[in-house]
Amino acid sequence: MDPLSMFDPDGDMPPAIPAATLVIFRRAAQGGPPELLMVQRSKTMSFAGGAAVFPGGRVDDADRSLAAQLGASGEDALDEWAARIAAVRETLEETGLALGMAQRPDHPAALRARAMLLDQGALGPVLDAMEWTLALDALIPFARWRPKHREVRVFDTRFYLADLGTGAVDLQVDDTENTHLFWASANEALAMAERDEIKVIYPTRRNLERLALFDSFAAARQHAEDVPVRMVTPFMAQRDGQPWLLIQTDAGYPVDGEPLEMAARG
Repeated sequence: MDPLSMFDPDGDMPPAIPAATLVIFRRAAQGGPPELLMVQRSKTMSFAGGAAVFPGGRVDDADRSLAAQLGASGEDALDEWAARIAAVRETLEETGLALGMAQRPDHPAALRARAMLLDQGALGPVLDAMEWTLALDALIPFARWRPKHREVRVFDTRFYLADLGTGAVDLQVDDTENTHLFWASANEALAMAERDEIKVIYPTRRNLERLALFDSFAAARQHAEDVPVRMVTPFMAQRDGQPWLLIQTDAGYPVDGEPLEMAARG
């Protein structure tokens, strides 16, 4: 598809698939900026194949059912709780990390839960079997992106922040969708992309630039609480005689775009 035709400037917002992603912080062992967990998607995946992204995926019907069981009332609350549940579920499935729990599961327990999740396909039965309780307030709303594409699959993705703290952790990649897990500071990930060591898609690059502003999870959390989440919908405009892919300037991001050719290349 011609990149110039992808971003529809007119008409209604297309239907979008609800999705959620979790930006996981940990304190670097040697000090310095916090590290973020990223997963490298399989090149065979239809969406962002081969790209380095944050753990996450689409919101399932079972996530919405669990949100309702937990007491979410009203459509907005149901959507929000279901997205947080999806972020917890996808992170456990993709990385073997059990975040967003009232308990602090150890690694063997998290691996048992992951195996059960892969078998059951839903988080609710895993919580019951492990006697775990969700602590969804531990996931901090950070951003929401919903592109306005023509003829391509569109995701309405909510981004959340979570803090792992310190200590070495064992990770286990979901090799059905991902091929590699790694920790890097936001600036390190951006530098890796500049050296073509990883591929990052447009939303990931903009969020890494924003995350690079913070020297701790506490600072990122304070920023997220101070800047209300706004729907980010990229749009095209001409700059210096060439098409650029841009976002609004009041959504908390330090960089508002790049030439469309660069955005399409990833």
